[in-house]
Amino acid sequence: MRFGQEGACPMHEVVTRQEWLARRKAHLAKEKELTRAQDALAAERRALPWVRIEKDYRFEAPQGPVGLTDLFGRHSQLIVQHFMFGPDWEEGCVGCSFMADHVEPAFRHLDHHDVAFAAVSRTSLAKIQAFRRRMGWTFRWVSSLNSDFNFDFDVSFTEDDRERGDVYYNYAPQPYVCDELPGISVFHKDAEGQVFHTYSTYARGDERLVGAYNFLDLTPFGRNENGPNGDLRDWVRHHDRYEAAGASTCACHQEPVPA
Repeated sequence: MRFGQEGACPMHEVVTRQEWLARRKAHLAKEKELTRAQDALAAERRALPWVRIEKDYRFEAPQGPVGLTDLFGRHSQLIVQHFMFGPDWEEGCVGCSFMADHVEPAFRHLDHHDVAFAAVSRTSLAKIQAFRRRMGWTFRWVSSLNSDFNFDFDVSFTEDDRERGDVYYNYAPQPYVCDELPGISVFHKDAEGQVFHTYSTYARGDERLVGAYNFLDLTPFGRNENGPNGDLRDWVRHHDRYEAAGASTCACHQEPVPA
């Protein structure tokens, strides 16, 4: 079934309330098992070793040049969204925008839990500011256009990468699909101001931060990503473009993001 088809309904098993309850309880046991496994995995994630950041990364911000330490503000923990927005793109990636739409409601709580958030993109500050105004976002977003930051964290790629046809992404060699790819990186700043890289996740690893997916995964039709791309590009738009018809696009020519 596709949305918008009047009267369309997928064939599905219909049972009595008693049988439904028995099946639901059996599924609940699996859900609890997954919850406990996720808790254990999160504990392992927090126990991973850290890497000291030795390079003095500099970014362009509205107030002028800033360093990685400045992105923490008063906090000791920092989440960075590697937001796909290449130097020659006219707007930010649809998928990254989808995730960014979830940031500000969460940050009201993160801000009181010693966690800062910033987006970083390898495009000009002027383009970032214009797109942020269009989308109505207020979170911190800086330009890494003149920095090694994106390249060092394996989310931006060079002409040499394009010509060679492969890149290092998500901790493995991948076919080249785009000059920018998404990710999340996490950092800690100690009392002396030293910064440590604690975690990064790429590709589908950032889905846990997309609240809309968690809602959709509870529904009968789920994510309903059954179009030609088989992912969010089949339906997600920039939030100011949902009234427009047609499939969503991104500056990366709708190439698939490596898994």
